Amino acid sequence: MKAIFYKLGKNIAECYGGKNILWYFLAFAITAVIVISGFDWYWYAGTQNPVLQSFLFPAAIIGGLLPFILFFVLYAAGKIRKNIKILNTALAVAQAGIVGWLISSFYKIFTGRIQPPFHIAGAVDISRGFQFGFFRHGIFWGWPSTHTAVAFAIAVAIFMLYQDNRLIKFSALFVAFYIGIGVSTNIHWFSDFIVGAIIGSVIGIVVGKSFLEWLGTITKT
Repeated sequence: MKAIFYKLGKNIAECYGGKNILWYFLAFAITAVIVISGFDWYWYAGTQNPVLQSFLFPAAIIGGLLPFILFFVLYAAGKIRKNIKILNTALAVAQAGIVGWLISSFYKIFTGRIQPPFHIAGAVDISRGFQFGFFRHGIFWGWPSTHTAVAFAIAVAIFMLYQDNRLIKFSALFVAFYIGIGVSTNIHWFSDFIVGAIIGSVIGIVVGKSFLEWLGTITKT
């Protein structure tokens, strides 16, 4: 279990190292464009269809539970089957989820973005509602979407670990997109989703490469 923290500090630093830092500047720029253009509100208002919501609303619940369920299922399967690759995947999933949560929550502490209204009827456009400062709106709501960052961090890490398995890697990405798009229609804005996907993908690449390395060292011994 300690392997969950394999190069944890180094991997967090690597998420901002080299060219990776450019992805964060891109995320900030994309947010500015989407917010200023009003697309956040346009997207939110246009997705408040009861039929669409019945399909997308579960994404928030799935996004919150899946990282824990996936880790425990994979870890148990790896232990029972004595399969080091499955165990490695479980550990990568755990670390990717942890780093995704830490980084996205760090930004939320300082951006304090107001979440979408629960009911669209009579609501006004509040998509530009950032409250910059320190802990002015908690870390559950806001920019970026933690659901999305964690989902993409895990999905891309799995993608890196199973590059030779199309079913696994694209299924993981499909679930991440479902979670990200789903939360962008109820508890988050569209730009929260986009930035969460960018940040999560960077994390997933870093963590995925790290655990590929760890798997290599284990299988050689």
